[in-house]
Amino acid sequence: MIRLKTNQKGSYKDLLYKLAIFVATVGVMAYFMPREGKFNYQYDINKPWRYGLLTAPYDFPIYKNESVIKKEQDSLMSFYQPYFNYNSAIADSALQRLTNDYHKKLSSRISLSYYLYLKKILQNVYKRGIISPDDYLRLTTNHIKGIMIAQKQSAKSVPITSPYTIKNAYEYILGADTIHFDQGILQSCNLDQYIMPNLSYDEHKSAIAKKDLISSVAIATGLVQSGQRIIDRGEIISKDKYNILESMKKESGKRSDSQNQLQTIFWGQVLFVGMLILLFMTYLELFRKDYFKTRKNFLLLFSIMILYVLMAELMVRYNFFNVYIIPFAMLPMVIRIFLDSRTAFISHVIVMIICSIFLRYPYEFLLLQITAGLVGIYSLRELSRRSQLFRSAFLITASYATINFSLDLMHENEISKINLNMYVNFLINGGFLLLTYPLLALFEKGFGFISNVTLVELSDTNNKLLRQLSEEAPGTFQHCINVGNLAAAAADQIGAKNQLIRTGALYHDIGKMKNAVFFTENQNGVNPHKSLSYEQSAQIVISHVNDGLRLAEKHNLPKQIKDFISTHHGKGQAKYFLVSWMNEHPNDKPDLSKFTYPGPNPFTKETALLMMADSVEATSRSLKEYTEENINDIVDKIIDGQMAAGYFKECPITFKDISTVKAVFKEKLRTMYHTRISYPQLKQQSDQEQASESNDSKTK
Repeated sequence: MIRLKTNQKGSYKDLLYKLAIFVATVGVMAYFMPREGKFNYQYDINKPWRYGLLTAPYDFPIYKNESVIKKEQDSLMSFYQPYFNYNSAIADSALQRLTNDYHKKLSSRISLSYYLYLKKILQNVYKRGIISPDDYLRLTTNHIKGIMIAQKQSAKSVPITSPYTIKNAYEYILGADTIHFDQGILQSCNLDQYIMPNLSYDEHKSAIAKKDLISSVAIATGLVQSGQRIIDRGEIISKDKYNILESMKKESGKRSDSQNQLQTIFWGQVLFVGMLILLFMTYLELFRKDYFKTRKNFLLLFSIMILYVLMAELMVRYNFFNVYIIPFAMLPMVIRIFLDSRTAFISHVIVMIICSIFLRYPYEFLLLQITAGLVGIYSLRELSRRSQLFRSAFLITASYATINFSLDLMHENEISKINLNMYVNFLINGGFLLLTYPLLALFEKGFGFISNVTLVELSDTNNKLLRQLSEEAPGTFQHCINVGNLAAAAADQIGAKNQLIRTGALYHDIGKMKNAVFFTENQNGVNPHKSLSYEQSAQIVISHVNDGLRLAEKHNLPKQIKDFISTHHGKGQAKYFLVSWMNEHPNDKPDLSKFTYPGPNPFTKETALLMMADSVEATSRSLKEYTEENINDIVDKIIDGQMAAGYFKECPITFKDISTVKAVFKEKLRTMYHTRISYPQLKQQSDQEQASESNDSKTK
């Protein structure tokens, strides 16, 4: 009952975990999807209309193109005149200052006529207006031809050349009457302290004037009435038709901006995405139960699916480059490398369908991406070398270009009209696909997977750890190679991972390096166990498992390789030493913990295969005669014994698989040890024949 409750609790947790993944996936994808209203047609100029008859559901204007409106507005801006306020108090203050200065100090330097001249000319200058240097620079930079001078309740338009700047006013006063008034005397009066800007920029009035001017540009060129025919299936979308469609789309967006309508669109997107994700999860439940039950597989699949949908959505929303530069084919490639081809294809199709609903050409997009995904899956059926990624990137790019070129030939009448930018995007896409190799390392670290490329690198016998094993324990090293060959041959026949088990076999006994001489395959006539008790010998032999795990941790071996080290003896016993102890102590009960391996038992097909191959290969070395009968007996005895001990209860291996493994092991061992058929014995000969043979032998 306790176990049942625990299982039920674990089942509920697992269900909640999958439900959380489902809700998060659907929620994130739907949240970032564009919601542009009810006008969801996809079209482009000079392309055929793919839908049925379209009529106007309501009256709407035919809007001008944004570039046309901008051009007309720019043209009108040549008539724009900003407002400046005239401040008469500044002129009064300046003239009063001149009068005061004349009576205090200037009267000793200039005559009354000079004073009256300055007063009169300053009045004229201030009447026309003085503008600040910054305002004048801004006006000339923006090519303003005139300004409006507002005074009291009226305003008048003057050319930009009419008001003075401080510099121009100063120069005008000095040079206005050089015949009667000396410039040197005028300069001595410090005229700059009487010349101040009296025209100030009015930002508010200017903004209103600018807005009125821009708003006078008509944004529409006509009107489409409700019920009016717009376009029918198969018609080529001309420039005029395109403008009408764009106008209808714009008007539809305005009419559907209400909160209720946006919520309706959102929930429609949630339902659409939810159905697709639910179908994908159903596929996993029916055909890939191991992925469905393994959290890291589940998390990888949905993380990478969300990532690609978000990339496509954000690029479309912000019009960032082109969606075809996204290496969508990397998605099925990564899933194929870590999982399997069927799951890679299904997940790729689901993501492409979701992405297609917010793209301009969904059908072409689906055709291109599904083809590229199939090519990527096929070209990486077994990734073991970097060069395969270059080949895959080339094939995928070529498939993009070929399919797109065929579509161009069908849609365009002239090759010169083909859009070459698309092919540039495909080349960029191919370049991004080469990032698959470095990204594999991130996926391996983040999700705990291991790729064939990593396995091939680990199985290189020149790496430090394997080279050390071959030098310090050569017999063990040869044993590991033989075990790998046996297990890999069986793996091919039952659908297990060939490269994983071959690499795991190379490392499963690395712990023997610590006490290499205590293992028979490394002994050379001297057996150190003779000086030890059976318990001590058993502990030394058993310790090679934990010693191996410590070495694996030190050298950062992946978890999948550590699993082979810990499970290749499972929770079995060091039978030789246990039986020997029991024979010496027939009346005593042994302490089984001293003779038992720490385990655990195998929990995958691959670890089960390695346990079988390890025991069969080691025991086969003790055979005195390698006959077919002996080999068959030893294979059956060992594997049947392991099954009877319950070592394979926790791994997904079937009786049929085990029967196949036995047959492969027998065939491989017969080949390894060159067994021959037994020669028939010569029957008893007659005395005359024996005498004849004896004479023949003597003569020879």
